[in-house]
Amino acid sequence: MSLVLCLLSIILVPLAAAGLALIHQGLGRSRSAAHAMLATLCVLGISSIVFVVVGFSWVGSAGGPVHSFVAGARWDWIGAEPFLARSIRFDGSRGSLELCLQMFAVGLAGMIPISAGTDRWRLAPICFASALLAGFTYPLFAHWVWGGGWLVQLLPNFGIPGFVDAGGAGVVQVVGGLMALSVAWILGPRRGKYSNEAIAAAIPGHNIVQVLFGCLLALVGWIGLDSATSILFYSAPPERIVAVVINAMLSASAGCLAAVATTQVRYGKPDASLSANGWIAGLVAGSAGCAFLSPVAVIFTCAVAGVLVTLMVETFELRLLVDDPGGAISVHAGAGIWGLFAVGIFGQFPAGTRGEHILAQLVGVATLLGLMLPLIHTGNLLLNCISPYRVDRDGDWQGMDIRELGAGAYPEFVVHADEFVPR
Repeated sequence: MSLVLCLLSIILVPLAAAGLALIHQGLGRSRSAAHAMLATLCVLGISSIVFVVVGFSWVGSAGGPVHSFVAGARWDWIGAEPFLARSIRFDGSRGSLELCLQMFAVGLAGMIPISAGTDRWRLAPICFASALLAGFTYPLFAHWVWGGGWLVQLLPNFGIPGFVDAGGAGVVQVVGGLMALSVAWILGPRRGKYSNEAIAAAIPGHNIVQVLFGCLLALVGWIGLDSATSILFYSAPPERIVAVVINAMLSASAGCLAAVATTQVRYGKPDASLSANGWIAGLVAGSAGCAFLSPVAVIFTCAVAGVLVTLMVETFELRLLVDDPGGAISVHAGAGIWGLFAVGIFGQFPAGTRGEHILAQLVGVATLLGLMLPLIHTGNLLLNCISPYRVDRDGDWQGMDIRELGAGAYPEFVVHADEFVPR
């Protein structure tokens, strides 16, 4: 029963990728839409190949061979499975299901930065960055959390419960969101985004209908992701998956409605793009404890995420001058970190005190910000020296479709220059 349910859940995960792809290209300019979609396909393709060939050996499985060292305690650092998935028996075993699931999960993580680099991130560097993420960066943190690494061994080493990430809020979403932050820092803002006085110009997405449709597809994919990870890594029984599905719907609903209400109060009218971000932010925040939170706790947690994401998008754009067209940093990193922290506050666990679980979650969040972010940014800086990330000076104005692909996404329509952006 668990095997069949897990496999069916994994089959749903690519719908999350389809939903995010529609959201990313819809929130960018029309003259870069085809480039964003092709970049998504390239990321998924490269990530799956690199992960199967190299990455999964670093992730490993709980109880499998590892590279570790002793320094006060035993630090299970990284997996030591054979490359090319040679140790996997493709017979429905746990290892084969983990490989199948994480092949899609690493693709989702690699897709997230595309949103932050919209209209100016070249295709070749996107491919190189995805290979690095799938081959090393993602596997490192995934091993610590899902492969039996040191973050889940906090109890024997330090006397506190292990770090919990039931649906990939940290492993997939925050890692992808931190990658998006690094990419946005390196690329800088789009031409015309900020005036000489550092005043931001509004550059609305070209197709909000596709963005909202993408939200519905993402919901189905998230249900699959949360269900499969809960079964594989936290031994959730089949009957518990009903709660996971309910919590996923409540997560998206609370996040979206909170964003609708927040933008209504702040701007006088609901903002469709920020409301879509609230929907995804709710899914991200709720996934951290999808199998361990009550419906009431999920609604509160994800409502906070919906409010938080609207404020973070504004802060990054207007205060920090970080041009993130799709709000990926706020949606995936910001909401994901809050969701991980909320698991410690509201999670229902059979052992450990509330304070111990909060401490364990803080250790995981500190690892993401203090270790993974510098590691990710260093890797991107090195890749930028080898293959410059940003398109040439006029590329983002002309459009990535014409500059990199030689044809536009909408050839039958005349796309005029942005009248709302000073050239």
